[in-house]
Amino acid sequence: MKIDIDRLGLKNVDVDPDTLFNFPQGLAGFEAHRRFKLFHQEGGGTVFWLQSVDDSLVMFPIVVPEALDLAYEIELSDEDCALLGLSDPADAAVVVIVYRDAAADGAIGANTRSPVILNLKSRLGMQKILHEIHPSVLYRGR
Repeated sequence: MKIDIDRLGLKNVDVDPDTLFNFPQGLAGFEAHRRFKLFHQEGGGTVFWLQSVDDSLVMFPIVVPEALDLAYEIELSDEDCALLGLSDPADAAVVVIVYRDAAADGAIGANTRSPVILNLKSRLGMQKILHEIHPSVLYRGR
């Protein structure tokens, strides 16, 4: 399978379909996008990318919460575990979507209220909406 990664100017990138993550419910605001490729640019630091294989313009920068000095204890319901095909918590990875906040002079923000849970074994993912957490964290670079 070949995909384009328009935001990085890459065309006809080879992707093994067995390496895709499937999001049965999509991501918030992007429910129609279900298949994503996770990749890391060489020299890209701690940022990884979730690239939709269904729409080359849909791509999310993600980081592990520890990269932002955050820690999560997330309780998943039986329905969440079934959606992820998750039977062993060791198979789960938590990441957060990061963004530039134009309203805060381009500071880097993180969507801490809606982390993404990935089952690294089944290659299933979901976005978990948390109700008892501060909605975002902003970091300013100097």
